[in-house]
Parts: sequence; structure tokens; C-alpha cells
Amino acid sequence: MSLRIVVLAKQVPDTRNVGPDAMTPEGTVNRSALPAIFNPEDLNALEQALRLKDQHPGSTVTIVTMGPPRAAEVIRESLYRGADNGYLLSDRAFAGADTLATSYALSAAIRKIGVPDIILGGRQAIDGDTAQVGPQVAQKLGLPQVTYVEEVLSCADGRITLKRHIDGGVETVEAPLPVVLTVNGSAAPCRPRNAKLVMKYKRALAPMEKPAEGLPYAEAYEKKPYLTLGQFSAAEVDADLQQCGLSGSPTKVKAVENIVFKAKESKTLTASDADVESLIQELLANHTIG
Repeated sequence: MSLRIVVLAKQVPDTRNVGPDAMTPEGTVNRSALPAIFNPEDLNALEQALRLKDQHPGSTVTIVTMGPPRAAEVIRESLYRGADNGYLLSDRAFAGADTLATSYALSAAIRKIGVPDIILGGRQAIDGDTAQVGPQVAQKLGLPQVTYVEEVLSCADGRITLKRHIDGGVETVEAPLPVVLTVNGSAAPCRPRNAKLVMKYKRALAPMEKPAEGLPYAEAYEKKPYLTLGQFSAAEVDADLQQCGLSGSPTKVKAVENIVFKAKESKTLTASDADVESLIQELLANHTIG
């Protein structure tokens, strides 16, 4: 049983390493001051997709990402690990999109390429932490969804069996295909790049990335069509502009603040029995312990 699999991936600023210059004076994220990375939980989702591909010969893994031309790096990183192709959804009309507008654009792109058997994505992106895009895509496509997936256990006869994390433990869930899955960061990490695939796809570019004139290795792009990545504009996916970008985004970010936690007071203790006993008595008195 071969499967058509789509992975929703996002290029995000590395908010795990926020410095003092990471915010603009207006209180928004200074994206130029932060390195752009593959959203971590989307890599977990990619690994589950690649495992399904390994288990089901003839299956294909397609990456769909939305962003400026540089976001095509997410597609290349996926190709290096075993994905088959990818599409960059890029248009000024998509700028400023919140989760609602983003899920609308992604669902339009999926309809364009054809609804697959399985759509996977990370639970959430580290630049927003909303965990809304995956479920919203499922809603817009009218598909069942399973969230907080830890592992795909099996897929056969039009049904998929999954292990998902819940408060207090895990549960096993079965769902019909087609289905949308969001994957936790605690799932298996993504496999490393494959050296042969890096050599094969290192010059793969989306049309928007190609210079107007004097494209290096121009003959390679004529002989090797796989080096030209897929790309869609809003018009090419028949998107309603009123539902894209800022126009389709009811959520408005007022400000982003960089919060630094500081201790109000400190106390230096020695290793003496008296100091240790004094600390325990204080912690018991204020109900920190006990």
C-alpha cells in the first residue's frame, strides 16, 4: 500500500536563543537578528513521514511551506533527509498571516496539489506556540485529525494506528485515511542529512530564488527538472485575498516583550548542619516544602 504524504513545515526565527537585540523598538520580533531554522517539531513530523515511506514502498513525501523565498531552505533540508519534492507558497498577499490565514493558504495549496492520504505537521511552531495551524487545516479540508502524536504504529487497509500523548500517559488511537496528524517534539528525532541526497539537491532552487540573469549551472536546471522546486502564488492556488495575510487575520500582535527573571533576594549558605537546618525550617515555614 503506497501512500501520498504531505508534511507542513515552517522556517522560524530561533527563539531559543533570544538576545537583547531580538526585539525592535516597536516591540516586535527582529527576525534579521535571529537565525532562521527548521521548526523543531516539524522535523519530528518529517521523521514520522519518512518512516511511513520506508515501510510502504512507492510512497511519496511532499513538503509544503509558506514564507519568503528563503523559506525554500526548509524544502531543501527535507530533500536531504529523504523527502521527494516540495512546494513554496510565497506571495506578498500572505504577509502578516496569523494562524487562521496561514491555515487557509496551506489548505488551498493542498487542494491544488491534491488531498493526500496523510498530512503531518509539528504540534506547534516555536515563534507562536499556538498549536492551531494543524487542526485548522484539518477543519478547512474536512478531514479527521489526531493531535499530540508520539508514533505511527501501523497503516493498512485505509486506517492508521497511532500512539498519542495525553495528560497522565499515552493512548492508542485508530483513524481513517485521509487524516491530519500533529506530532510532538518528544517523538523520534529526525534522521540526519544523507550525503548523497545533499549532493543531489544542494542546488535545488525555487523560481523566486533564481537570479534574473546569469543563473549559475543553468544547463543543470534544464537537464534536471527536480532541481526546480515547486512554487505557488495566491492566484495559483485560487486563494481569496480577503482570507490571506493581514486581511484574513483577526489576531493582531500588540507587542513582544523580552522578560528576564531576576531574584529579589539571595542568601549564601555554608555546608554546616546549622545552615542546612535553618534553610529547611524556612522552607517548611513558608510551605515551599512539606
